[in-house]
Amino acid sequence: MDRLNKSGSGGAKRGFTLLNTRTDVHAGFGRGVVDLSAVAPVIIDGEEAYIDLGALHAKSAVERGIRWTTNRSEVPNGKPYWVVWVTVGKGENGPYYKGVAASYMEIDHEARRGYKILAEHVNRMDASLKGRIVVDEMDAQSKAVLRAFLMRHNPQMWANSPDELKAALA
Repeated sequence: MDRLNKSGSGGAKRGFTLLNTRTDVHAGFGRGVVDLSAVAPVIIDGEEAYIDLGALHAKSAVERGIRWTTNRSEVPNGKPYWVVWVTVGKGENGPYYKGVAASYMEIDHEARRGYKILAEHVNRMDASLKGRIVVDEMDAQSKAVLRAFLMRHNPQMWANSPDELKAALA
């Protein structure tokens, strides 16, 4: 079973619009700011997928309270998770999944230790914002869970999405 949203805000369901960044400010303020209003982090947790907005700041429900390392051997009992950055675009047929890029992490909740490479997470979010599809490192089950989630979340956006995405998650 998948949940559409597992945020710390009472679990209210939300779409992919996360925040609005004002662009009508004076010339110096806000220049170079990345607008995250079209990106959402989808957590793949085994056979479950859900949006957790906390992942934008590395504070998703599964990440909270974890001490991170870049050495995988320090997390021998880690459970695998994927944070998938999904960016929505608008085409001539309407909205679609424009960019999808997955970042890996392992978490041992009992030991409160986790493995991830933060730079990879940032770079994958950037790739998604730029409309790239980066899911080649995901295992087949995780791809299937993500595909099912995206299809259910918004069938029209899935239908409007590029064939590259559909083939990558097949």
